[in-house]
Amino acid sequence: MNADLQESPRFQKPVERRDFLGLAALWSAGVSFFVALLGTLRLPMPSVFPESSSQVKLGPLEKFKGVKMTAFPELRLWVFSDEKGLFALSAVCTHLGCVVGMEEDGGFYCPCHGSRFDAAGKNIAGPAPRPLPYLKLFVSPDGQLVVDRKKEVNRKVRLTV
Repeated sequence: MNADLQESPRFQKPVERRDFLGLAALWSAGVSFFVALLGTLRLPMPSVFPESSSQVKLGPLEKFKGVKMTAFPELRLWVFSDEKGLFALSAVCTHLGCVVGMEEDGGFYCPCHGSRFDAAGKNIAGPAPRPLPYLKLFVSPDGQLVVDRKKEVNRKVRLTV
């Protein structure tokens, strides 16, 4: 009977505070490591997927022949026509990405920070570090004018029509 009394929970040594805090610290460290591991495994997967294509059809090529300027505000670009051909100019300021507007004299201005660009897109005043980029234009097999908004081209490049 003596052995039975010693094995009963009433006579067992209680869990000390130090042992409890040690176990709590180990469990907290284990859970923290597991959560950090899950975050690390998720890191290579993008949470926002980029646009499927940077190429956008603007319309039939005939629509742009002889027209000096066509604005595409939703795409933030302009398509211009001169004696050499067609070219596309981005409407995104090279300073902080604001959308630039067109001035009366044909130049461009950034309403946010005051950058100014001439009619060819060259930066002439303000904090913009470089000119407005010229974008690649080409004709699709179905006769549509297409702009690639991610590919910059030299200022002298024109699409001959």
